Amino acid sequence: MSARPSFVSELRRRNVFRAGALYIGAIWALAQGIAQLAPVFGAPDWVPRWFAIAGVVGFPFWLLFAWFFEFTREGLKRERDVEPAASITHETGRKLDFWIIGVLAAAVVLLLTNQLVSRRDDGISEQSIAVLPLANDGGNADEQYFSDGLSEDLITTLSHFADLKVISRNSSFKFRDSKDDSRTIATKLGVAHLLEGSVRRVGDAVRISASLVRAADGSTLWSERYDRPFRDLFALQDEISNAVAGALKAKLLTSGPAAAQTDRPPSGNLDAYAAYLQGAFYNARATETDHQQAVSHYTTAIELDPRYARAWAGLSVEWTSYAQQNLEGDAAQQAYAEARKAADKAIALQPDLAAAYAARATLRRNADFDWAGAEADSRRAVELAPGDGGAKFSLGVSLATFGKPEEAIVLTRQAIEINPLRPSWETWLATYLASLGRLDEAEAAIRKAIALQPDGTGYYQLLTIIQIQRGDAKAALTAAQSEPEGSWKRQALAMAYQIGDDKAAADASLQELIEKDATFSPYQIAEVYAIRRDADKTFEWLDRAWASRDPGITSLLTDPFILRFRDDPRFAVFCRKAGFPTATEARALP
Repeated sequence: MSARPSFVSELRRRNVFRAGALYIGAIWALAQGIAQLAPVFGAPDWVPRWFAIAGVVGFPFWLLFAWFFEFTREGLKRERDVEPAASITHETGRKLDFWIIGVLAAAVVLLLTNQLVSRRDDGISEQSIAVLPLANDGGNADEQYFSDGLSEDLITTLSHFADLKVISRNSSFKFRDSKDDSRTIATKLGVAHLLEGSVRRVGDAVRISASLVRAADGSTLWSERYDRPFRDLFALQDEISNAVAGALKAKLLTSGPAAAQTDRPPSGNLDAYAAYLQGAFYNARATETDHQQAVSHYTTAIELDPRYARAWAGLSVEWTSYAQQNLEGDAAQQAYAEARKAADKAIALQPDLAAAYAARATLRRNADFDWAGAEADSRRAVELAPGDGGAKFSLGVSLATFGKPEEAIVLTRQAIEINPLRPSWETWLATYLASLGRLDEAEAAIRKAIALQPDGTGYYQLLTIIQIQRGDAKAALTAAQSEPEGSWKRQALAMAYQIGDDKAAADASLQELIEKDATFSPYQIAEVYAIRRDADKTFEWLDRAWASRDPGITSLLTDPFILRFRDDPRFAVFCRKAGFPTATEARALP
């Protein structure tokens, strides 16, 4: 009588081991595939995790299935119902071997692909971070400026570390109270890490909780809570920044042309610092009332510390913005004079402060039409703060003003990498690309701006210009009609109708633009006449734009419509008067 087979040998005969190996390999391969595809389809982070858990739970059931059932030439049967002579377990085992090899090969390929993707990380450097706005846990809405200010100071301080990409405030603050998970936010910002936390200020004490999160898996690399006297605030900010940089293994930049930039008052006066933070808070909101509040708070900061260069620079920017958006005539000129005084004071107090030169560059470009001075100041700001997206953007505007859109594109893309969610910068990028005839890229940029800010003004007007360059009258009119009501829409419609078949509509739309916007849009009226190929009227309205200091003139050497007349002697005369060269990389519309 033959010996009863052992349990292990029976497991082998029934191919239970092979079935288990095939199951593990299949689950492994599928889990890797799901993990790689989940972000593409916007699946939540828990999908791969729960798939893996389900795979573990299902494993014993699969083994029981392999024990009780057998594949035969007639199909699947209970093992006890298969005659020994009809059993093909040996043949099934060989087939399972091939399946195991195939599944394991697929799993290895997916693993290698995942490693390559991880190394590339979609162009995202491991040495990159966004500081999300610290939550205001004090319960007092009036203290929001304080938590925002601390967040911005951490951004500034972290920017001093070499090889560390730090996203600017304008983009990271868009995720205040966001319900998105860490991976989604980081992907939108183009970073590998997030710094998040909260602030509570009670009397003379401050509590800051901060965590450094790896976005890919949501793991916490570093976390700490600090309870300190308010007087130790600056030292605490430095301590947090150094701890974060240490966790990221960044090195402090101690040499080279870049100088340390800071928002802190030289006297260490915390009341002056609080006033400055309030000024910055209202500056970011940018309504007319907010501009006035910002001026008031910056002024208070300066009164408390007259040598506070950063507050002087902020005051300059505020006066310039206020004049541009809300004033005209003598009132605007008076505001510009205040802005000039504040910028010069900031530079005199702190000659290595990038924000001071950026403030003066904005003033020179928009109020003085001093293109060369604006470029010099912008270059100095970039030298002092090479990680500042605003400085790079400003220099790009200056270079495009001098007919160098190629260089402007490079700088603007670098600025967008630092501040990826600022739609207005996408419009400038689109303008530069369109000036070179790169219309598909230009349209992609302006549509990104529209996606970021669907109710933004001027975006569809620029899309109208791109469609006119394509010669697509229908698409141009559709874009113009999508622009929100107001001056920008009147400009877009007047431009679009000029290339259509409705001559009466073209004349009427131009007349309406002149009647309603001659004071504020003389440059755009010149553009409409250029589309109509009316050289005399084009130069007439260009002269009016120069006389009224229309900021649109900065676009002259990247304007495909005005450049139609670059061979007209009047073009060279106008360029000399405005301080422009006559050479440009941009292309004219045929």
